[in-house]
Amino acid sequence: MQNYLIKNITVVNEGQSSVNDVLIKDGRIEKIGASIQPTGAVTEINGEGKHLLPGAIDDQVHFREPGLTHKANIYTESKAAVAGGVTSFMEMPNTMPPVFTQELLEDKYNIGANTSLANYSFFMGTSNDNIDEILKTNDKKNDVCGVKVFMGSSTGGLLVDNYLTLDKIFGGSEVLIATHCEDEKIIKANFERIKKEKSVLEASDHPLIRDENGCFESSFTAIQFAKKHNSRLHILHISTEKELQLFTNMIPLADKRITAEVCVHHLHFTSNEYATLGNRIKCNPAIKAPHNREALWAALLDDRLDVIATDHAPHTLAEKGYVRAADGSLQLAEGGSYEHSHAGLPLVQHSLPMMLHYVQQGAISIEKVVEKMSHAVATCFQIADRGFIREGYRADLVMVDLHQSTTVKADNILYKCGWSPLEGFTFPATITNTFVNGHMVYGNGVWDESQKGERLRFAR
Repeated sequence: MQNYLIKNITVVNEGQSSVNDVLIKDGRIEKIGASIQPTGAVTEINGEGKHLLPGAIDDQVHFREPGLTHKANIYTESKAAVAGGVTSFMEMPNTMPPVFTQELLEDKYNIGANTSLANYSFFMGTSNDNIDEILKTNDKKNDVCGVKVFMGSSTGGLLVDNYLTLDKIFGGSEVLIATHCEDEKIIKANFERIKKEKSVLEASDHPLIRDENGCFESSFTAIQFAKKHNSRLHILHISTEKELQLFTNMIPLADKRITAEVCVHHLHFTSNEYATLGNRIKCNPAIKAPHNREALWAALLDDRLDVIATDHAPHTLAEKGYVRAADGSLQLAEGGSYEHSHAGLPLVQHSLPMMLHYVQQGAISIEKVVEKMSHAVATCFQIADRGFIREGYRADLVMVDLHQSTTVKADNILYKCGWSPLEGFTFPATITNTFVNGHMVYGNGVWDESQKGERLRFAR
């Protein structure tokens, strides 16, 4: 394995930024300090003027393999992740077939081992009738990130709406339980009411159908189960101001039994953008009215919200109801209706650049971005030896040039689906180099795919 010495780079880690050298040896961070003089052969990289961050860890992605690989696969989306500074991901079980057995779960780990350019972990799936398989995950608590419970609409039969099953999951699981919280009854009632009022539904109706109350009631229910059993609960993609009253910043993250995630699209978009982006930003839970975004930002900064993720969920343009015109723009296809458009948007290549945009805007510090996208995720999931720039840790590292802008274009999008709701947006920063386990997978536009990522391990 090649070793590296990054010279004179601004290291962003654990709330501080300071210029140092970083020596990478045998896949780990060997030394951090001024004017390191290595013994043995190293490749030296001039980091002057750039920043070194721990690789981002995305705790919620949908890479669509197996069964839905016309949209995406683990290879293509992990490559997009690495290009965007994401060195580790945790992927969801709503593939085809859904991950309802331990055998199917290990099948995904085998795919990851053979094809993923980033480090990987996969959630065990839940249904109303696979409780025995769910609880077998307890025997893999050091090797599996958690179990995923869809408490709102999902694909492939993953909706868990039986309270007896939920009680068994929360009462029996010894690993982290990650929940998608939307109340199915509220969603259906809203849909039927609005459908009667309007002959044709539009994308702007989405946050009215999947509204604040539906999110709050479901999150509240999950928390009641977690408190009853003292379960380790992690609620995904919080999208409403109302839900924020359910979370606290009075407990250190390492001691929290109930944690919460916010996604970049809920920090970036509001319901105002449906007028221009339409079904391209249709996702579950919905992007909602502007006051929710402002509340999410406040809760992120004061630590009621613990981590930032993407919920990367690619669909083809046809599935979203769009076509790419001759000039490269995206246009609504004939028959591209709201009701037929799939929910979800691709984001994993652009999440860190998006947050660096907000650093430039003064909304958040770069140290806080690193905390929420790397440190806190590692702490929340108890990931071993990752998420920090520390001597002895795995060298999952990202070099960033904050003075070189990047514009999202069709020809630089790496998602297999080939589009982004951010097309035309210019970020103020560029990811120049990404190291995964000390291997420079990506460097100034050049790829070295000779080494694959590793399975994440958890110190539980």
